[in-house]
Amino acid sequence: MNEDGVVYIFDTTLRDGEQSPGASLNTQEKLEIARQLERLGVDVMEAGFPITSPDDLRAVSLIAQEIKGATICGLARAVRQDIDACWEALQHAAAPPRIHTFIATSPIHMERKLKKRPEDVLGMAVEAVRYAKGFVSDVEFSPEDAGRSEPEFLYKVLTAVIDAGATTVNIPDTVGYTTPEEWGALIRGIFEHVPNIGQAVVSVHCHNDLGMATANSLAAVRVGARQVECTINGLGERAGNAALEEIVMAIHTRRDVFDLRTHIDTTQIYPTSRLVSHLTGFAVQRNKAIVGANAFAHEAGIHQDGVLKERTTYEIMDAASIGLVRSQLVLGKHSGRHALRVRLEELGYQLALDELDRAFARFKEVADKKKEVDDRDLRAIVEDEIWLAPEVYKLEHVQVSCGDHSVPTATVRIRTPEGEVRADADLGTGPVDAVYRAINRVISVPNELIEFSVKAVTEGIDALGEVTIRIRSDSRVFSGHGASTDIIVASARAYMNALNKLVAYLQEHEEKAKASTLS
Repeated sequence: MNEDGVVYIFDTTLRDGEQSPGASLNTQEKLEIARQLERLGVDVMEAGFPITSPDDLRAVSLIAQEIKGATICGLARAVRQDIDACWEALQHAAAPPRIHTFIATSPIHMERKLKKRPEDVLGMAVEAVRYAKGFVSDVEFSPEDAGRSEPEFLYKVLTAVIDAGATTVNIPDTVGYTTPEEWGALIRGIFEHVPNIGQAVVSVHCHNDLGMATANSLAAVRVGARQVECTINGLGERAGNAALEEIVMAIHTRRDVFDLRTHIDTTQIYPTSRLVSHLTGFAVQRNKAIVGANAFAHEAGIHQDGVLKERTTYEIMDAASIGLVRSQLVLGKHSGRHALRVRLEELGYQLALDELDRAFARFKEVADKKKEVDDRDLRAIVEDEIWLAPEVYKLEHVQVSCGDHSVPTATVRIRTPEGEVRADADLGTGPVDAVYRAINRVISVPNELIEFSVKAVTEGIDALGEVTIRIRSDSRVFSGHGASTDIIVASARAYMNALNKLVAYLQEHEEKAKASTLS
């Protein structure tokens, strides 16, 4: 992998992105995101950190076996058991896989975290690369906290790991400490002082603690880095990583500056952003570059006038280039299944027949309450109906009674996994609290509601409302999502979505415990 004029996109949404507090994904959700990342056209997909848990190892293995259009990578510390776990996960990969191993090289990390001398760290780095090379031909090495490492020691480590067989050397700004000028100078220094640097691809992995992850990544690209590690929507530890959509569209839009390209299908950027946001439960801020709701909106009259006369007066990118296609079809209650299918395909959704049936049923339900159903409504319908977790329990009915002089009361009917329909009711401090209490009387799974947010999908009194919640059970967090023209119903759907994820997780681990006992 070393194609002239190309910046390779290494996506770490499924590894570093999932490390965002509360962004935990189950195996099926990871597979769904991996399939979309393949459609997006990423070159490398870091699918996880296999040693961390049996679930992570299994997810990396399943992704590696299914995905053919990208290199699947597993992360490993510079120790043999981590590398063994990576190989266990990657050994049946459909395409040649990569092992990514790392060890810290900054004085503070070596002294305070690793408690090792620099020469010991150098030896561990070389040994890890050699050991990984015994399993795969494609080995990436990262000197963790490179931004605060002593340059001379960094050069020494990089020279040694390339001699040991590393095909990519990734330079991480692990704590997001550097500025673009400093980071560009560091990468330039690597090219000037590592004699065998031409034998490896130079990569960067920048964090956003000071808001400079994208700027630092692009500064590195301008001085010769040819791989950028990034995540969808900038997810990641603490303040996150460089955002894939920003890196790609900067290179795409400013070809006059970079004279480079990527392999990304930019029309898949917006659908990918929506999928990741939905499955992680992390909303994209409205003013987020490229994929935020306001990215192509114009409020000021002078801007609106300019755009109407000539789009490029105030838009440096075409919304269609990221997959945000404006519809010429007006959909309403008389629209048919074919019109819906065509519009969903234009929006980037490829639905199976049964998924289309479900989406059409929900579309008709919404269309009966709204005069027109626009693209934002359609996205909310698909995300609410198709991207839901498996329904262990199914909400059949919810009804609420409340007012300023009454005690909020909720009644629910829920179908159990055995097919029994159970009804119950409860009181609450408000209508949503009453609904959640009533649901808890039927589905008795201890949990704590730690986050609740609601937003309108479109404008107007008949707008769909989207509710996103997070619940915590022990140390695990599960997100839930629901959409409806009735915000109480949307809230109930979101809670059921989160509860079903929790119940499915508990059932899976109970089955594994039984299997291990029997064996």
